[in-house]
Order: sequence, then structure tokens, then C-alpha cells
Amino acid sequence: MLSQVYRSGSQSFNHLLPWVKSTAVSRSHRVQPSAIRHVRYWSNIPFITVPLSRTHGKSFAHRSELKHAKRIVVKLGSAVVTRGDECGLALGRLASIVEQVSVLQNQGREMILVTSGAVAFGKQRLRHEILLSQSVRQALHSGQNQLKEMAIPVLEARACAAAGQSGLMALYEAMFTQYSICAAQILVTNLDFHDEQKRRNLNGTLHELLRMNIVPIVNTNDAVVPPAEPNSDLQGVNVISVKDNDSLAARLAVEMKTDLLIVLSDVEGLFDSPPGSDDAKLIDIFYPGDQQSVTFGTKSRVGMGGMEAKVKAALWALQGGTSVVIANGTHPKVSGHVITDIVEGKKVGTFFSEVKPAGPTVEQQGEMARSGGRTLATLEPEQRAEIIHHLADLLTDQRDEILLANKKDLEEAEGRLAAPLLKRLSLSTSKLNSLAIGLRQIAASSQDSVGRVLRRTRIAKNLELEQVTVPIGVLLVIFESRPDCLPQVAALAIASGNGLLLKGGKEAAHSNRILHLLTQEALSIHGVKEAVQLVNTREEVEDLCRLDKLIDLIIPRGSSQLVRDIQKAAKGIPVMGHSEGICHLYVDSEASVDKVTRLVRDSKCEYPAACNALETLLIHRDLLRTPLFDQIIDMLRVEQVKIHAGPKFASYLTFSPSEVKSLRTEYGDLELCIEVVDSVQEAIDHIHKYGSSHTDVIVTENENTAEFFLQHVDSACVFWNASTRFSDGYRFGLGAEVGISTSRIHARGPVGLEGLLTTKWLLRGQDHVVSDFSEHGSLKYLHENLPVPQRNTN
Repeated sequence: MLSQVYRSGSQSFNHLLPWVKSTAVSRSHRVQPSAIRHVRYWSNIPFITVPLSRTHGKSFAHRSELKHAKRIVVKLGSAVVTRGDECGLALGRLASIVEQVSVLQNQGREMILVTSGAVAFGKQRLRHEILLSQSVRQALHSGQNQLKEMAIPVLEARACAAAGQSGLMALYEAMFTQYSICAAQILVTNLDFHDEQKRRNLNGTLHELLRMNIVPIVNTNDAVVPPAEPNSDLQGVNVISVKDNDSLAARLAVEMKTDLLIVLSDVEGLFDSPPGSDDAKLIDIFYPGDQQSVTFGTKSRVGMGGMEAKVKAALWALQGGTSVVIANGTHPKVSGHVITDIVEGKKVGTFFSEVKPAGPTVEQQGEMARSGGRTLATLEPEQRAEIIHHLADLLTDQRDEILLANKKDLEEAEGRLAAPLLKRLSLSTSKLNSLAIGLRQIAASSQDSVGRVLRRTRIAKNLELEQVTVPIGVLLVIFESRPDCLPQVAALAIASGNGLLLKGGKEAAHSNRILHLLTQEALSIHGVKEAVQLVNTREEVEDLCRLDKLIDLIIPRGSSQLVRDIQKAAKGIPVMGHSEGICHLYVDSEASVDKVTRLVRDSKCEYPAACNALETLLIHRDLLRTPLFDQIIDMLRVEQVKIHAGPKFASYLTFSPSEVKSLRTEYGDLELCIEVVDSVQEAIDHIHKYGSSHTDVIVTENENTAEFFLQHVDSACVFWNASTRFSDGYRFGLGAEVGISTSRIHARGPVGLEGLLTTKWLLRGQDHVVSDFSEHGSLKYLHENLPVPQRNTN
């Protein structure tokens, strides 16, 4: 074992080099920043150029602006760089950090690294030196306990730093070389900043290195630095002592006029109380003056500075015009991309900002929605219905104000949105009237929703169990373009007693704002105004999907791409929705000539952008070259529908339309795929292979064929002689829908009031204990089904 111990910094570096190479190259494909414009490849990693320009002087106000950061300091705390035993380096984390820094450097940014680790590396080397200096006989006869004590000698930190600095730098140089990046070492002390000549020299050196595309690796010269003193001088922009790497990074960031300082530690960021305590909450954005609301805990397990020192240094840097983020660099699930995530503006760690938002944060909105939702659920059914009726009245009473706001959205969207999206965005008097009618339907159906008894069981004498309906909790509904979605979803949430967070598209901002105000006005009549929240902050959808402690269910309403993105981004939160709306209509050999063209026209042409619009028309082979087939083609031509031929249909034609690229295409426009099948079974097989389990239709006069289709097609909605467009909550009599679900868990199809409820179990006993029902106990289980109270259907 001892023979394998490396005895010098160079030997240490050579011993690790093969691992460094393999790790760096194998990990390089994992960091792919989204803000890529032009990609080249250089030494197995993407070499990206991003337009970056910014005048330093004022810190960024919002996370989303961090992507514009040109010059960035990354500070690696001792807990990030060192292993858990504090002797040696955490090589995997270092390789990941170097990779991320390299990616950002190759984007055209100027990266500066402030690193700890020399003491830990030196401690490892000196410990081995002491062990090797003992004679083999001494080591063999010293006894196991004594040997263990020898393995961790008491070593002076400055000596460890002197022994470890060269090896640490050699390791960094080897890692950066894998990405064709040159690194340079700079050791500093407090004097280098306070002596004017030394400060100018340091500044010039750093600027020259950055100009030459070299990454400076900066560290305090721990071999000569004096012992740490209390932070007493963090008062002004020009006064800060370099006592640890936190203060060094802050001083360096301001000195070099950097845009961003990233401080990596072993905690997720700044908490309002010591991390690990029961009520500790991560602070997303920290503002100067908020220090009084934070209780600091103990210092890090290694290093010289605790979180209090980091916050003081961060605020000092912020005052100097540099934005700061404190984040976790040790978490295995996020440390592989924490730096690039921060620069992309994602919600990672604690962001320090001087600009306080006018309204509450999204976390605060989530808390308000949960609290308001719980109160809403305790209201009487008549009270919830009264709120919804009042909202319906407001939609018609305030019609002019709503349409005026919608007109502003339409004017701003003109030329930017496609015609189908503009149609979705547009509100009208008839739409508002239909909305009001739908809301009143929801109010009527809400009379017996929350608290409805589904099952009653007598477990034993005087021990009765009930299963009752309850709200899911807090819903996050993300929707595009359609402002009429807001009152529909709000009414369903109110009826089901759920708290609600709404995130609408920017294109409908004016319409959404007034509709939300009217919703809160209606909620106010029973004191639950905060149960429905509209997210107006600059939160990215991906960040909202990470709020698993605030949100119980995400419901996306929009394009299939939006749904897929949300399903991918959701971390521990269920997503209810459909990925695509690939709807089929099968024309059977016994279809009615009079019905087919009407059903195809309505399914495809009435609203082609809807998710329940027809995308693939399946035609029985016997209908080819018949008057019925000609009528279908003529109707589609008149309606200006572009036809794509499926492979089998194309084989029947001498001159066919363009052959379809994929049979799994959702066109969302006046385009349609036509394919030929030989039987109803082949139609079913085609639907199961290429469909999305949304809505599928058969047109036939043969009842047996129709029933076979209805029973065997495994989709959320299956129709006989009816348009696909009936797949809608309002048309189903649900009043409205929060969306259409194609999943097989929980709600399926158009999701109305019932789909927003779950259940809980209520057990009422009289001093019952399980031991009484044991083999030798005095009681026996009865498990008798009891009558359930009749549901109010008025």
C-alpha cells in the first residue's frame, strides 16, 4: 500500500493524469448550454461563440440577464475542492468544474478561477511523507491503533499549503489542457491589493492573461498569509482585507470589474436559518438590508469562512457592481452543470440583487396559493359556487374593459404571431358569453364535489371508515396564447378547492392581467383572494417546474413542444397533459356518403390549430376510385387543405401528392395525411402504432363494426360518427377543462372538475387499537359496506 504513495507533486500529477484525461473527455458531451449560436468542435468539446457586450458599473437586476455576463469569477470553496476526509482533492468534482469553465471560456467569456485546495493536497502529501519516513519495522510493530493515529498527523496549515500548491496547479493544468486551454497561477496576499504599485501590477497581469485567452487561477498565498482575523472592514468599495478566498474573490471581482461572481460551497445557497433545521428555506434572491432576516449557522467543515463571511463578501462585491450567486458545488446531481446553469440564468442557488421586485416572488405566490386554497376548500359548496357565478357576471359586465385589453395584445402581436395563434389570442363578445355560460355550468357541478363520500365501510363495531374527495393542492397551469383559458381554469380550481398558479404567455399579458384581477375580485367576496395567483415575474418555465415543495400538479396547455419541454423539466412534480394531438378518422367501407364529408370537414377545417383537429384520414381500400372518395378529395381541395400521401396510399396513385415524411405528424394547420387500410383491424393497428391516444373516430353504418372499433381503440376519446372536435370539456358538459390528458394515471380525456380531485380516508373510532384484533384479541374485523349518501345531481 505504502509503495503506491506518490512522493512529489509531479509524481502525484503523473499518477492522476490518465484518470484526468478519461474523465474530462468522457464528461465533455454533457455540458451543452442552451444559448448556443454557432458551434465548432475543438478538442472534443463544443467551441461556441456567443455575442457578449456589457458596460460594467451596475450589477444585473435579474437572473435572466446573467447570460450576458462577459467576465466571470468562479470561487471554489475548500468543501468543494477537498474530499470528505479533508486529505486530498475531490477529483470528480474538479474535473466537472474545469469542464464547465472551459465551455464558458470557449464561448468567448473571460473566466477567472479562485481556488482553495492547496492545504488539503499538501496535507495528503505530508501525511504520506511522515508515514514513509518511519521504518518498516516501526510501522509493523506499532500496533493497529497507533498506526491509525500516525495516519492523521497534526500538520501546520502553512506548511501544507507550501507542499500542496505546486501539485494543485499541476493538476489544474493537466485538466485544462484537455480542452486546449492554458491556465496560469497567481498567488496573492492582502498586501498585493493594499499596496498601490502591487495592485496595479496584479491588475495588469490579470488583464494581459485574459487578453491572451488564458484562465488565471488565483489563490491566497497560504504559505505566508497571517492567521485569520474577524471581518471588521467590509464597509466600503475600496476597503476589504484578503483573509480567505471569499474576500479574495470579492476583492478580485470588483478590482477586475467582473460581471458575475459565482461562489461555490457545500450548501445550496443562503437559507433564512441554518441549513438542516426544520424550517430552513432557501432564499432565491437576497437583497442588501435583508441580513437581519437570516440566522447564520456554523462555519464550513473546512476552510476559513462560513456563510456569514460569504454573504458579507457577496454584498461587498454587489456594491462594487458585480452580480453574485452562491450555490452548491458538491451536490452530485447538480454539480456537473451548476456553473453553466447559473450563467444560463437558471434558478440555482441564491442570487444577490439590488433591485427588489414590485410584487411577491413566485415562492411567496406559491405559499399564498396553498394557504388560500386550503381556506377555499373549507368553504361551503354554495359559497364556492357563488364566487364562480360572480366571476361569470364580471366577464359580461366588464366586457368592454376586457376587449380593450385584448385589443392591445392583438396589436402588439400583429406580424409576430401566425394566423392560428392570433385566432387563439383573440377574444370577442360571443367568446365571453360562452365563457360565462361554461362557468355557470361549473358552478352547478361544484355543489357536490369536495367532500363527497365515495365509500363507507364498517371496520368493526363503532369503527367506521370513509373515503372522501379532496383537492389535489396547488396546481400550476401553463398556457399559451389563449386568455380565455384563465377564467376557465380559475373556475375549475375554485370549484375543486385547489390553490392555483397561472403562467400565461407574454403575448396575452394585457388580457391575462385584467382577467386575473376580475378573478381575484370574485374570490374576495369570501375572503380567499390569494388562492389564484398570476405569475408575472421573469420566472422561466423550467424554474417553475422545480418548485416541487410548492406545486402538486402541473397542467400545460399549449403546443406539443411546450408539453414535452415541461414533462422533461418537471422535477418530482406530476405533469398532466398530452404530448401530441395526432387524431385519426377512419372511413369504413360501409360509411354514409352524406356523413363523411361533413365529419371530415368539421374535424380538419373548423379549427385546424386545435389539439383535437384531424391529422390523419384512414380510408378503407374498397372506397378508392368511388364517388365517395372523390367527394372527400374535392371538399379538401375547396377548403385548401394540403394533402400528404401515406406510403400505401401513394402506391395506388400514378401521380400522388407529396409522400408523408412521418405518419406521426401533428400539422396544426390545413394539412392532412391520407392513408389506405384494408380493414377495421388494420385501422386500429395503425392508430395504436402512430397515434397519440388523444381522439380517434370511425365513420360507419355498421353497428357491430363501430362497437368493435370503440372497444378496441385504446385512446382517451373514441367516437362513432362524430367529429374529433367534440373532444372538449365544454362540449362534454364539464363546463370547461384544464386540458386533455392522454396519460393512463388519474384523469384521462378532457379534464374537468372531477380530474382535479383526489381522495383521503377518514376513520372514526372509540379507543380502538390494532392489538385488539390480533389472533388472541377480543375484536374481529367486520368490513361491512355501508350505504353512501346520494350525490346531489341538481
